[in-house]
Amino acid sequence: MKILVLNSGSSSVKYQFIETDSRTVLTKGIVDRIGMDGALLTNKRSDGDEIKITGGILDHTIAIEYILAVLLNKQHGVIREKSEIHAIGHRVVHGGETFTQSMLITPDVLKGIQDNIELAPLHNPHNLRGIQACMIHLPTTPQIAVFDTAFHQQMPPKAYVYGIPYSLYREYKIRRYGFHGTSHRYVSQRAAELLQKSIKELKTVTCHLGNGCSMAAVDGGVSIDTTMGFTPLEGLLMGTRTGDLDSWIILYVMAKEGLSISDANTLLNKHSGLLGISGVSSDMREIQSEMAENKRAKLAFDIFAYRVTKYIGAYAVAMGGLDAIVFTGGIGENSSEIRTASLKGLEFLGITVDQTANMSAAKEKIITTPDSRVTALVIPTNEELVIALDTHEIVMKGNHSK
Repeated sequence: MKILVLNSGSSSVKYQFIETDSRTVLTKGIVDRIGMDGALLTNKRSDGDEIKITGGILDHTIAIEYILAVLLNKQHGVIREKSEIHAIGHRVVHGGETFTQSMLITPDVLKGIQDNIELAPLHNPHNLRGIQACMIHLPTTPQIAVFDTAFHQQMPPKAYVYGIPYSLYREYKIRRYGFHGTSHRYVSQRAAELLQKSIKELKTVTCHLGNGCSMAAVDGGVSIDTTMGFTPLEGLLMGTRTGDLDSWIILYVMAKEGLSISDANTLLNKHSGLLGISGVSSDMREIQSEMAENKRAKLAFDIFAYRVTKYIGAYAVAMGGLDAIVFTGGIGENSSEIRTASLKGLEFLGITVDQTANMSAAKEKIITTPDSRVTALVIPTNEELVIALDTHEIVMKGNHSK
């Protein structure tokens, strides 16, 4: 089955066209700067053929029109007619408590996505625009919504309820939701495959480390806890986000600095994290290049790694044991230094790092020694494949239920 996977943002649409039977990406690309001057579509086919197109891409409807035109292009495309797009899978950031799994998009599902806009006002509206654009251009093609939050919806109340009046949870659904669900789901399943074990037998800590970072405790294939919370702000130190923070701090700073809610939001989400501590960059590569001469850069690195270490330990306790640790995301996949620092001090769990393997160029790899009681792996995430496979399964089974 050929699936078009879409990730619609405020000014961009990322896409992959995937043949699910062979798990092959036939072509992929991005439409960037939607609604702005210099809007650009970049498409790269699996054989290396690449094309860039500029145009008046004013909204998501036109962006999808451009994507379809490229897919159908005689020289640069991969299909001859629209009917070869068998289904469309959409990344949708927030499903709230409404959706616990991927769903065929129906009027009721659309309403559910709309109802959760207040939980993800920067994401869900744009995800909806991508869905609505496809309804215009491919009205008879099945569309599936795959939710970032769904994988974490089996967490027990003790993991997701906050220490605020319970009435606020009942009234406003303020609770831990967690994000990066498709990534945590993919790498935990892939780890089981690489270890040749049933995922139901494994206690795994998955570490999605990039500009946005989160970790999850995956016990028998089920996420029982995760670091991100009501929003993606909680948990690990990130590129520009604070991570865990005493909530009184922001009230104190707002009073001292005379900040508005908008100012506070910008401070917490855009000027904090690695950037705020180091004063150098939000990019871990630049942080690492400055560490020898810049104490604040070294401090940012140390805090980042320490929080990963701390959550590995906490989640091992939460699951009553630990079999595997998975590193993924831009930092998790590419920084051997972060992996080393994050695992340092965990020798008491039976973790012994094989530095030769850790520093090798292999994309997928085991980075602990054969006698290590806990296996640490590096696995590149593949959220698009998860979306494509979910889409394939739902279309084939006709699964319309929540």
